Amino acid sequence: MTAQAQRSPAREARPGAVDGPRPLLEIRDLRAWFDTSQGRANAVNGLSLRLDPGETLAIVGESGSGKSVSMLSIMGLIPSPPGHVRGQAFFEGRDLLELSGADLRKVRGRDIAMVFQDPMSSLNPVMRVGDQIDEVLRLHLRMTPRQASARVVDLLGRVGIPDAVNRASDYPHQFSGGMRQRVMIAMALACGPKILIADEPTTALDVTIQAQIVALVRDLQDEFAMSVIWITHDLGVVASLADRVAVMYAGRIVEEGPVGEIYGASRHPYTAGLLRSVPRLDVAFADRLTEIPGSPPDMALDVDACAFSVRCPMAGEACDAARPPLAETDLAGHRSACWHWPALAGDADPFPTSLESFTGHRAPGDKALLVVDDLRVYFPIRRGWRRRVVGAVRAVDGVSLAIRRGETLGLVGESGSGKTTLGRTVLRLIEPTDGRVLFAGEDLASIGGRELRRMRRRMQMVFQDPGAAMNPGMRVRDIIAEPLEIQGAGSRNEIRDKVAGLVDRVGLPAKAMDRYPHEFSGGQRQRIVIARALALEPELLVCDEAVSSLDVSVQAQIINLLRGLQRDLGLTYLFIAHDLAIIRHISDRVAVMYLGRVVEVADRADIYSRPLHPYTQGLLRSAPVPDPRIAGARREPAIKGDLPSAAKPPSGCRFHTRCAIAERGLCDVEEPVLRELAPGQFVACHLAESPGAVTAAFEPVRASA
Repeated sequence: MTAQAQRSPAREARPGAVDGPRPLLEIRDLRAWFDTSQGRANAVNGLSLRLDPGETLAIVGESGSGKSVSMLSIMGLIPSPPGHVRGQAFFEGRDLLELSGADLRKVRGRDIAMVFQDPMSSLNPVMRVGDQIDEVLRLHLRMTPRQASARVVDLLGRVGIPDAVNRASDYPHQFSGGMRQRVMIAMALACGPKILIADEPTTALDVTIQAQIVALVRDLQDEFAMSVIWITHDLGVVASLADRVAVMYAGRIVEEGPVGEIYGASRHPYTAGLLRSVPRLDVAFADRLTEIPGSPPDMALDVDACAFSVRCPMAGEACDAARPPLAETDLAGHRSACWHWPALAGDADPFPTSLESFTGHRAPGDKALLVVDDLRVYFPIRRGWRRRVVGAVRAVDGVSLAIRRGETLGLVGESGSGKTTLGRTVLRLIEPTDGRVLFAGEDLASIGGRELRRMRRRMQMVFQDPGAAMNPGMRVRDIIAEPLEIQGAGSRNEIRDKVAGLVDRVGLPAKAMDRYPHEFSGGQRQRIVIARALALEPELLVCDEAVSSLDVSVQAQIINLLRGLQRDLGLTYLFIAHDLAIIRHISDRVAVMYLGRVVEVADRADIYSRPLHPYTQGLLRSAPVPDPRIAGARREPAIKGDLPSAAKPPSGCRFHTRCAIAERGLCDVEEPVLRELAPGQFVACHLAESPGAVTAAFEPVRASA
């Protein structure tokens, strides 16, 4: 029985998928390494896998596991030097690694196409998007200008870009993130490739746009009967589209099998740990997320032992004595590189889900530490050589919120909804246009200079990109000490001792203080930024997408760290994210923002058990679920279309243009106010009290029996 025939019952067979002995792509013993100033860095250490016609193969693993490098290697996109590639990659019988540069260029784009994680870095910013697709068509298919122009419009229309005739003349910066990714997909599909390689194509996107892109790729795969290799660390996305899954760790595949078995009957502790680390909406709430301890190994080393043993709770003497081979398990077509897979087959659980709460977690106080009152932040739009103001982007448009001492308020919404602007305005990093921000009863707009700097000791920010938040030329000890020195908070010896204590508190080794930011992983850099934020002993932390760019295993570590710090130090958090599954695990209350306005505020239990606003319901249904039984049945995105422009918001309810239950003559005319419909639950929706409004728009996510 082939892997194609072993799909989960919830998934339908792909059109074009065939059983047969000959794969479309077969990689044998692929190795890739780089020459660095510190020696050889091994990225891929003997990868072997196959891709069948019409199949979707997902390659998953933490950052640095070799996922992207392996695919870049077979595409001939690794520069040499410093890169080196060895092995074989047979595509339709030809070894791609033996082709000349000219022959390989004929394959790239035409037979094998690639969609990269960041479309803005892949699109030429000074070329119209239509011209960039036109270039591919005329190069590979020798189309005439007229034929290519017609094909461009057809492709843009197929990937869901409205008004394709006119949008083909726009530049990349005139598209949203989701639309730019659609343009990249249109370009990749231009020549009708047999294989589409998608390298983290949805990682930086909102869950709503992510769901749209996944649905689009599935539909296009069915239409074009192509094979797909999907590279990601997002296990929720994989569950909704993959036929088979290959799990990579330290440059090798450690487990491979049909998607249903990987998720429901994993045979490697690393896979089990990744699945336990994912914040989920379809299972009982666990206050503490499961963590995989430690971090991936140094890729400069290639020892003859199990690379995961130092992080594995099942490790024994055999794991250190010899590296386990990737071998068949008790399940046909399912392979694992673990000496202990028989124990996993016997229901052993190396990373059990903890239902225990953080011991001694402090309940939020009654008094509000932060009050936001009718806050507005408008950014002027200027045109012409005189820079006249012709309009304004209403980033925050009348927001009122309160956060109690010791509480975590989760602020959720799509990119462009105003979350980050609100967070930065709270700290006076952006000046408000109107309204008030009260911190401990003091109006921040009324103070400045030395007094504002004194107040900022009490409130700090943790940014999304820790690398960009630190000076790359400073050592960690100096990065953490800098705010203490600026504020004159102690002598040199006192600051030195405090820095050492902070490094230890956030879970970093003492030797980390003498290293530079680039020497750390993403999760470790975020720990450094948190230590710096804690240096002045603040009362409020504004966490702006603090875990959104991290692997799920590291994400769990940082969320648990923040919860523990709140328990120990009595901190108050404004936690900004676009993923409601993450918000669920850290928040006491949740506020949902849409296009500059708060549309719903409620306690965590109410938001997740009975959301009242259609937008909240859509966000919950859009959150990827790491269960193929549920994810495979989701064919249509819960929220369609893009966020409207904040410069020209829709009349009436701002969500009515994307709302499934909007009523013409009401929702498109009259703007709803935020009102209390249940104790502590506020919603801005005309139809929230209508009979069946909630059940018609929202069906809670539940795992099947």
